[in-house]
Amino acid sequence: MAPRATWKGYLKLSLVSCPVRLHNATTTVNRISFNWLHKDTNNRVQMKPYDPELGQVERSDLVRGYEFEKDRYVVVDAEDLEQIQIESTKTITIEEFVDAADVDPMFLDSPYYLAPDGPIADETFRVIHRAMQARGKAAVGRVVLSGRERRVIITARGPGLLLTTLRVASEVRTQDEYFSDIAEGDLDAEALKLAELIISQNEGRWDSSAFEDQYQKELLEIVKAKIKGTKPVITKAPERGKVINLMDALKQSLDEGELKKPPARSKRRKAAPGGRKAPAKPAKKRATRAA
Repeated sequence: MAPRATWKGYLKLSLVSCPVRLHNATTTVNRISFNWLHKDTNNRVQMKPYDPELGQVERSDLVRGYEFEKDRYVVVDAEDLEQIQIESTKTITIEEFVDAADVDPMFLDSPYYLAPDGPIADETFRVIHRAMQARGKAAVGRVVLSGRERRVIITARGPGLLLTTLRVASEVRTQDEYFSDIAEGDLDAEALKLAELIISQNEGRWDSSAFEDQYQKELLEIVKAKIKGTKPVITKAPERGKVINLMDALKQSLDEGELKKPPARSKRRKAAPGGRKAPAKPAKKRATRAA
């Protein structure tokens, strides 16, 4: 049985409407968080609003303010917000289809799993999914979530769809001002060849299951040790020596890349007559490799 949905509504493609449900695709449940305690009593501290003139105030007396100049605010109340409140239509409206490869990851925000809501919606959902997959397209649309209209991108993912809210253009910084100091021109051919060789030696397949938050892992060990009243043991990675010259650094990285390869399995020697092990054959000299 599928988990509880975050949102339910309809996926609208032209005149076709398909009942769908949204589920959060990410979670922070396993992330360790802290509360503020007083250092002497270990009581949890309550953060209460404070006014420089009145002192401590109630949260019910707080209003929203926008700072348009230094220390100058304009108050925006609930009535003002109601004027721009967008009516929740419970519909994901698809406006156009774009090449999935052209979607800029800089604009991707929060991901949600999009699935059919009930057996009646199953066939319609699968038809839309299969057609998008066959054409290699992503759907661009809009939906109202938590009273706010959001632009979204929808892509095929496995047997279902992935809906991701998008950032607006004003929230994404252009790269020009950050990359303007990068020099242009030819590079050392030997250094480039070595760098490509290092990359080829360390190629692998994408495996997100191997990813873990090392900070959270060690933080959990500290918390567990604190609960038991013992001192946590955190192993540190060995520090490598500094290499100044680029070519030396590349050659050193190339040598260390050999360490990542698993050792070859040792072959068992055949037993000699009488149960004795056969004498080991002399090892062949390894052919030297060209640099």
